[in-house]
Amino acid sequence: MNEQTARNKLTDICKLIYDRNLTVSAGGNMSLRLNDKEFIITPSGRNKGLLRPDEMVLMNMKGKTLSDGRPSIEKGFHIALFKADPETASVIHCHPLNCTILAVRGEKIRSSLTPEGVILLGDVPMIGYFTPGSKKLVEEVAKNSSSRAMLMERHGAITQGRTLEEAFNRMEELEFQAKLQILAGNADELPASEVRKLLKM
Repeated sequence: MNEQTARNKLTDICKLIYDRNLTVSAGGNMSLRLNDKEFIITPSGRNKGLLRPDEMVLMNMKGKTLSDGRPSIEKGFHIALFKADPETASVIHCHPLNCTILAVRGEKIRSSLTPEGVILLGDVPMIGYFTPGSKKLVEEVAKNSSSRAMLMERHGAITQGRTLEEAFNRMEELEFQAKLQILAGNADELPASEVRKLLKM
């Protein structure tokens, strides 16, 4: 993907994430792969709704910064997910309120309350708490690289996708499922036989 096009697309998604109340102020970080060796990522400490294309930080898969700006401290798990799956083009980490409520409670997302949750998210693991930006957090995220979405205890959520839109859709669906779970209480999940059927779709 052309770098300038990628910068524009990532800026647009960051604004959408902010406008949809999926994150607040400087919280979270988002990235987009350019090719096998490079990606762009949001800068550290900037409001995601106010970012400009030129503020996105260009990096390589070895963790070296190739442009101006200071990349997010969470760059490590973005790199780990890109390396784990060549088809992953985008990683989104943010702090949606309902996802974060569950993450603070240590309560796993029940993604099989609706067909859409099963299809878009599959099983969503809960990663234990580790200091943001730490090597241990990167290692734990990498262990769950086959998951489309994850919650991080007391921290927030991660989604990944083959496109930027797919990663965004999964984050939006993850927050919807978290809110549904909180509001629906002990509602029954879909039968296991139906879940297996949906997973094949």
